[in-house]
Amino acid sequence: MSGVRDSLGRVGYDLLSRALSECHGARATGKLRASGKPGGVFHLRDGCVVAVESPGAPGAEARLLRSGRVSGEQWAELLREADGTRWPGAGLIAHGYAGAAQLRVVCMMAMQDAAFAVVAGDVEACGPLDDIYEPYAPVDLGEVPGRLLQDAARKLAAVAALPRPVRPDRERPVRGAVPDDMCEQLPPPQKELLTHADGRRTARDIAFATGLGVYTVTVGIARMLGEGLLELPAESGSAPRVTVRDLPTGALRQRPSGAPPALDPEVFSALAVAVAAQEPETPGPRPEPVPRTEGAVPALPRREPGVNAPSLPRREPGASGITETLATERTGAGWKGFFRLRQRIWTPDSGT
Repeated sequence: MSGVRDSLGRVGYDLLSRALSECHGARATGKLRASGKPGGVFHLRDGCVVAVESPGAPGAEARLLRSGRVSGEQWAELLREADGTRWPGAGLIAHGYAGAAQLRVVCMMAMQDAAFAVVAGDVEACGPLDDIYEPYAPVDLGEVPGRLLQDAARKLAAVAALPRPVRPDRERPVRGAVPDDMCEQLPPPQKELLTHADGRRTARDIAFATGLGVYTVTVGIARMLGEGLLELPAESGSAPRVTVRDLPTGALRQRPSGAPPALDPEVFSALAVAVAAQEPETPGPRPEPVPRTEGAVPALPRREPGVNAPSLPRREPGASGITETLATERTGAGWKGFFRLRQRIWTPDSGT
């Protein structure tokens, strides 16, 4: 978990803080894109952040839909009434789906949670400020960028201080060995986390599935890991995959089990000829050649061991002729004499 504890000292956090501070000092209006994992977009108005969108945290729309406050059909009807408006805030209040104050709280929580997801991830770079201003679910009163980032850093430090800290997009917990009667006594939020902890979902995935905040789910998972309600599956090292090429099956023949491996007929014939050439000539009738059929492997004539069996030929010393070929002639000068003769040659430098 050292990655969680060292998250506050990264270069990406300083890049994001510097870029937002410059926008706040210039009282800029537009959107600032922070590229990374998961990254996000900060919408600014007069230098203050009014909305943050990130793929690492559910927005205000997901919070309303997953919580059951608004159904999918009702949301589609609100979008039709808003005539293409991205955020139908007026329709939500008019139909009584949410109050004005409640809607402001939902938008503020979504903005802060998205900022936490960006800070908890990897910030690689910050692009130039875009003049296009299209905030989704903006808050009425913007937040100072420095205060927003400090709140996200404080939350990340709180997660790192827990006994079993986790990252929002890394660990995938599973349910621990908890009896069913004990699970029935747990609070509803913990029951919901136990239901969605299947070993395939991270805290971010559970947040999108339940409509809760990423920070809320991350803290809940870390505490339940410390209490033994959740467990992290052991990471088993996967062996590298071996690529097996397909062999042509048309030319393969099935061999009975226990049979010795067969050689290629051409190789076997060449081997038989070479062995026969090494054997000495023995008096007596030569064995009849074995007729060769198509597709069959010729067999060597079998010789019964006995007392009168001829012995293997032995090579006489010097029969190969290699020594005689490499040796210098007795009458000629050797290489030692050549160098002695070279030293006697007169040169202008030697003076002899």
